[in-house]
Order: sequence, then structure tokens, then C-alpha cells
Amino acid sequence: MFKFAAQHKPGTAPATLVTPDRAATPPVITLIEYDVETIEEKKMARIEDLFGCKTSGKVSWINIDGVQDGEMLRAIGAHFGLHPLALEDVQNSCQRPKIEEYADHLFIVTKMVYCDEKRVASEQVSMFLGRTFLITFQEQGGRDVFEPVRNRLRNARGFARTMGNDYLAYALLDAVIDHYFPVLETIGEMIEELEDELLEHPTRDSVGRLHELKRALLQLRRSAWPERELVNTMARDEMGLIAHETKMFLRDCYDHAIQIMDVVESYRDLTAGMMDLYLSSLGMRTNEIMRVLTVVTSIFIPLTFIAGIYGMNFAEMPELKWRYAYPVCMVVMVLIAIAMLIYFRRKKWL
Repeated sequence: MFKFAAQHKPGTAPATLVTPDRAATPPVITLIEYDVETIEEKKMARIEDLFGCKTSGKVSWINIDGVQDGEMLRAIGAHFGLHPLALEDVQNSCQRPKIEEYADHLFIVTKMVYCDEKRVASEQVSMFLGRTFLITFQEQGGRDVFEPVRNRLRNARGFARTMGNDYLAYALLDAVIDHYFPVLETIGEMIEELEDELLEHPTRDSVGRLHELKRALLQLRRSAWPERELVNTMARDEMGLIAHETKMFLRDCYDHAIQIMDVVESYRDLTAGMMDLYLSSLGMRTNEIMRVLTVVTSIFIPLTFIAGIYGMNFAEMPELKWRYAYPVCMVVMVLIAIAMLIYFRRKKWL
């Protein structure tokens, strides 16, 4: 069952921002400003220190780790002209990946996924793309997948420093989508291990892990499916915020999103058939056990018959008075058992 992290009580007025108590962890604010020649990266102690970057003439990337401070969101929204409903969605972490157009900026919500001790976890990343700025909000810091993008900016590799903030938004979104592949690779390895286990030694724990895999794939599908629509909408932007050159890169990102969905659907088909595999393995093991027991019973039927005859102890039975009667009877019983085993093997019943 999915749990929704709703921030507001039912009936709360739209665009309401929540301000936590003072014990909450303060947000971490980072500003990266760059152009073709220079780059500057620094942490900000106050929101007001960011306001000058709007007119600096450089590409400005504002990254904020922590979305609990409603006062901080109001201040940023007032200065950069961000829509109040979009700011509310930043705090509400159960949003579906989407893109919304406002008067002079785009609001983008994406889901960043990662494996936490072989469990799939996700984190919401919200972006505001304006003509002179890019603002990103993360639920918590230290776990993002943006470090390769930062390194490209610092080292001026590729197109990172030669294009605008729309290309930066693409690069961040591409990093989020590409990170689905290592997560899917981990899940693929888990599926292979579980498949071998179901074939060789199926247990109830195997069924529990199978259900966990199904839930993880369902979670990935719920995140990856709208990512494709999001990228496609960005590639067809009509507001003029996305340059034509960037749209070409977005089409490549769209292809990656389709590949992810193909892999997710393939894994879902595999896991859907693994319960049948588990039941088949149990049936085969039961049949093997019953076959062995049947063979053992078949071998002991004539031996029990012989033992029953000589257990009657009739005085008229001459064998009972013979000195070697007991060892000969035992040898005959062993020979009968061996002969039956050879017969069963030739019939390929063993």
C-alpha cells in the first residue's frame, strides 16, 4: 500500500505553505554562477544574498536542500515571481513527475531514484526554469545525482558552459533519468538471483522477496512513466524558454526514458511469471519426494510379503529347521531389492 506524505489537512486553502518548528534542519542554499570564461560556486547564509543573481548576466543555478521552511519559499517566490501553487507542490513530496507552464517560467517535478540497501527509494526534485535563472529544490541533501553535472561545469567540459540555463535544466533532468539505469541493473541482478533460488530451493522467504521486487517495479513505473511525458513536453516548448539546440538533446533524453520503460515492463513480466515458477518448483519437488517414497514402498512390498510368510512360524515349514534358513532369507530379500532398483532405473523411474 502506498503512503502519501500530505503536508496539509483536507480542506486547507490552496497555496498554503507550512513552516515547521525551529528545531527543523535549516535549508542548505548553494549558488553556482557561470559563463563561458568563469564559474563561481558558493553557499549562501541568507535568501537575500541570492537576489542579485537574477540580473547578473550569467547562468545562475540556485540549489536548495530542504523544503520545510515556508518563509524561505515565500521569499524566493516573491523575488523570482514563482507561482504560489507551484511553491505548495514543492513542499508536497507526493507529486507525480510533471511540467507546468506559468507566465514567465516552467515548473518541473521529477523523481530521483536510488537503491538503499537493495530497496528502491525516491526523492522529489522540483525545478523552476526562468529566462535568467534555474532554481532546484531537493527534499534532503547529500544524495543527489547532480555531481557529474557540477564537475562538467567546473571543468568546462562538453556544452556545459557554452549554453544557457535551459541546457542546465536538461542536464539535470538527464542525470535523474540516466540514474534509473543502475537502479534497474541492481533490480535485474536481484531478479536473476531470485529466479535461481526459486528453481533450486524455493522457500516462503523467496515469495516475500518476490513481492518486494514487484512493489519496487511498480514504484519505478509510477515514476518513470510520467518522466517520458515530461521530457516530451519540454521538447515541444512554445514559451521560448527552451532553445532549439537544447530540444535536440531533450529528444535523446526522451529516448532514454522510453528505454527505461521498456526495461521496467520486461522486468514486470518476468516477476509476474515467477510466482508460477515458484509453484511449479514446489510441485516438482513434491513429485520428486513422492516418487522416491513410492519406489521405497514398492521395494519393501515383496520384502514385507516374505517376512510375513516366515513370521507365521508354522512347524510344518521345513525351512525353519534348516541351519542356514535365516541368512539365506536375508540374502534373497537383498537380491530382490537390488533387482527392483535395477528394473526401476532401466524404466527411467529413478
